[in-house]
Amino acid sequence: MMQQLIVINPKDNVATATVDLQKGQEIAVETGSEAFIITLQADIKFGHKVAIKDIKKGSPVYKYGEEIGVTTEDISMGEHVHVHNVLSQRGRGDLSN
Repeated sequence: MMQQLIVINPKDNVATATVDLQKGQEIAVETGSEAFIITLQADIKFGHKVAIKDIKKGSPVYKYGEEIGVTTEDISMGEHVHVHNVLSQRGRGDLSN
């Protein structure tokens, strides 16, 4: 069976969808030595991120083992993670200096 979510680093708190996914789907996730099931709280399009852990407001978001942003609200496992709930910390010319 084709893997539906990719987690690269055990530090990651988000996974990337390899196909379009539907709200309510239960998907197996493996992160290093852990394996568990998440239930999607929203439709997730190919290439978008989904939380694989509960993430508190103001906490870092890790993808591929790297911090890619900070949450602007509490995010529950299975929720869509995107610009509506994450403030990017990369490529922010407005924050330089």
